[in-house]
Amino acid sequence: MSVKSKFLIEPDRAVLVVVDVQEKLCAAMDRDVLRQLTRNACILLESAKELAVPVIFTEQYVKGLGPTLAVLKEKAPAAPCHEKLTFSCCGNEAFVKQLKDSGRTQIIVAGMETHVCVLQTVIELLDGGFNVHVVKDAVMSRSSDNRQTAIEAMVLAGAVPTCTEAVVFQLLKIAGTESFKRLSKLVK
Repeated sequence: MSVKSKFLIEPDRAVLVVVDVQEKLCAAMDRDVLRQLTRNACILLESAKELAVPVIFTEQYVKGLGPTLAVLKEKAPAAPCHEKLTFSCCGNEAFVKQLKDSGRTQIIVAGMETHVCVLQTVIELLDGGFNVHVVKDAVMSRSSDNRQTAIEAMVLAGAVPTCTEAVVFQLLKIAGTESFKRLSKLVK
């Protein structure tokens, strides 16, 4: 794999996966960090919609943790949502099938908790041959130490660390378009 194909996201090769940003789990999170994650996840979802990047939501044990935050689901109401009991999203066969059937190889990951469901998902996606981009300012854990440790582990495993703004501009590729005018306003 070339450096460019590993590090630069292409809209026709990418899928955005939003892992377990659920009501009751969010209640246990730091309010300021949650506000940042929600804002950045919304930007990623708006960008995905604008640039025809498929979106997949996952939810861990909905009965206990509640549904995905409504503000996120509103940004991609038609996006599939896979409920799971395994911490890794890859434990859900429909999730894995959808990724494989898409033919897309770049997975942009946002969500929570970084050291549990995000970490295990990223490791299994990498093991499955996907190129994974972890959006550091759109993942969180209850503990910042747990979040940082998980990010380090994912990078060591081969994931590409990135941030929301980098994802948006990599997907856009060029300034001056109508998409650029709409999306660049979101990151100001």
